[in-house]
Amino acid sequence: MTISYTINAPLEASQAAELFISAGLRRPVDDLRRIGRMLEHADILITAWDGDRLVGVARAITDFSLCCYLSDLAVRKEYQHQGIGKELIHVLRGQLGEEVMLLLLSAPTAMDYYPKIGFVKLVNAFEYPRAQ
Repeated sequence: MTISYTINAPLEASQAAELFISAGLRRPVDDLRRIGRMLEHADILITAWDGDRLVGVARAITDFSLCCYLSDLAVRKEYQHQGIGKELIHVLRGQLGEEVMLLLLSAPTAMDYYPKIGFVKLVNAFEYPRAQ
């Protein structure tokens, strides 16, 4: 298996939704228009492919100068624990450069994963929750 990575390649909402389901991410997968907007308005979209099969995605919003919010990091369930998520972040950081902080909100099931790949746990964050 050879995984290839792309930067800002076109991605269909249905492909992303199917990946989110497989990866166990809670996203509005029944609303493909909303998923499409999520993809359209991302500043950086890194995708991982096994041939023509989407196996991972990192979707981020950034100013390319100070900060970047990693809004999605998803790897298809059967491809997890193979370094794909770590490589998605590596490719993303390569696009951002050394000056940009990478920030994310973790799913409860991934809390132990992020420190293993270099993230530092923070306690000084706040959320203004969405209505939907």
